[in-house]
Amino acid sequence: MAMPLRQSVRVGTYLFEQKLRKRDKFPLIVELEPLYACNLKCEGCGKIQHPAGVLKQRMPVAQAVGAVLESGAPMVSIAGGEPLMHPQIDEIVRQLVARRKYVFLCTNAMLLRKKLDKFTPSPYFAFAVHIDGLRERHDESVAKEGVFDEAVAAIKEAKRRGFRVTTNSTFFNTDTPQTIIEVLNFLNDDLQVDEMMISPAYAYEKAPDQEHFLGVAQTRELFKKAFAGGNRRRWRLNHSPLFLDFLEGKADFPCTAWAIPNYSLFGWQRPCYLMSDGYVPTYRELVEETDWDKYGRGKDPRCANCMAHCGYEPTAVLATMGSLKESLRAVRETVSGG
Repeated sequence: MAMPLRQSVRVGTYLFEQKLRKRDKFPLIVELEPLYACNLKCEGCGKIQHPAGVLKQRMPVAQAVGAVLESGAPMVSIAGGEPLMHPQIDEIVRQLVARRKYVFLCTNAMLLRKKLDKFTPSPYFAFAVHIDGLRERHDESVAKEGVFDEAVAAIKEAKRRGFRVTTNSTFFNTDTPQTIIEVLNFLNDDLQVDEMMISPAYAYEKAPDQEHFLGVAQTRELFKKAFAGGNRRRWRLNHSPLFLDFLEGKADFPCTAWAIPNYSLFGWQRPCYLMSDGYVPTYRELVEETDWDKYGRGKDPRCANCMAHCGYEPTAVLATMGSLKESLRAVRETVSGG
């Protein structure tokens, strides 16, 4: 796992505190969506399907920061929509960083070079650029030519200015082990991004394209082959070793969506950002009033093919913390960089 040592220690301390307080449900990272508007129309995303009036809304800074503080989570992933379209996104980031929250600003990078002056490099802050493949494959996934080249140029400029840059790649049933290897080799070796996150695509109900999502068996076979030959240890993947085992089919876990809750313009979303069974105004209500036992593979048919990071990475992290062997394995891979 390529998570910086300081961040690993902070998260480990946080998890230990939750254990001491005997809390069985708590947030590991909040997915904050301060807007739904975007400057792209990706086939696998359903966020821009909201009505025009909703797409014009922007979450106030105090509301965004307040939700994160209410949850108590040590990390924040700011998504959307395209966060860089929010006129006060820099202030949201600044206030969260000032409170020593680890912030990942997810972006398609189309506006990144224009907005870099608004941000300051910090060990608590990173840009997370969405890259789904090399040039042709990525531009096809976002339905616009030239996006890959702009994203690459933005990553290089951000790194030149001293920012931490991570990437997030979603893979579909049109991918092969070779296409995964090619893009991760490029990000790891050529662009030398700080860390990479990967996830199999989930059949998000509002997404325009419903034909190219992966099933469980496909996912396991795809990643097992992509990880072969030492690739998994060589790549700077921002995942726990057990989650990577999960993707390969070497381990299986229940979903713990409550650990990566989503907060948007509508409130806290049940049960996760990929499914919408209503909203509540507080994280406590989300945790205490949601019937978590009815979600997950084998329980809810909508979850049948889900192996997404938001549901299963936190389970893997908790399993790691509960095992001395796995904890030592995670520390070893963190220190060695994979």
